[in-house]
Amino acid sequence: MLDIAKRTAIGAGALIIIPLIVWFSGWHWHPTGHPDWLKLMYWITETVTRPWGIITHVLLFAWFLWCLRFRLKPAIVLFAILGAAIVVGQYTKSFIKEQVQEPRPYVVWLEETHRVPASEFYTLDRKARGQVVHEQLKDNTDIPGWLRKHWQKETGFAFPSGHTMFAASWALLGVGLLWPRRRVVTIAVLLVWATGVMSSRMLLGMHWPRDLVVATLISWLLVTLATWIALRLCGPLTPPIQEQREIAERDQETH
Repeated sequence: MLDIAKRTAIGAGALIIIPLIVWFSGWHWHPTGHPDWLKLMYWITETVTRPWGIITHVLLFAWFLWCLRFRLKPAIVLFAILGAAIVVGQYTKSFIKEQVQEPRPYVVWLEETHRVPASEFYTLDRKARGQVVHEQLKDNTDIPGWLRKHWQKETGFAFPSGHTMFAASWALLGVGLLWPRRRVVTIAVLLVWATGVMSSRMLLGMHWPRDLVVATLISWLLVTLATWIALRLCGPLTPPIQEQREIAERDQETH
């Protein structure tokens, strides 16, 4: 388990670099200027938002299964483990949110500029909160329509970030499960994607840097445990002889 914890810790460390830099730099989100690339960040965040997040989950599981090439029974067990890791993470996130009750950056901005007290905002149900956001910003041409709609939909508390837990969990599962198969490209893509999701949450006014850091650390703990369980129940993660030959051939092609 120590080896698993070490390599997933390296992945988690890579993921929290940007949030830590932003955190210690003293940068504060403010909705000024909306360059074209911000819309791209919105679409990156949507890969984790329902219903697209469900599609992302299924596609990633299918890819992991192909990379690991498990037989049917271990594949079913693996599906249950991966699903449980994601679900437990989301329930953990929801529990902590209700205990901490930290307002989102855009809610704090509404309080400062539109005199909508955050404490009163969060006493409303989710539908009423979305209506408040709509009423306050319907005539504001400085905020793009797609961003206003995103805020209307995402009216929960900030700490920790559920989007980050989803993306970071999959990226760290890649590090934990696929590194023994030397699926370097897949791991790199997952880490870049997760970093993009995390960055988008700050740039869209949805989360503070600390929300992302803590969410990543929680994901690291859950993924380390899930990878260890997968190893115990599904067998070794090291590739069989035939795949070892394929890995050797890939390494030769890259040199």
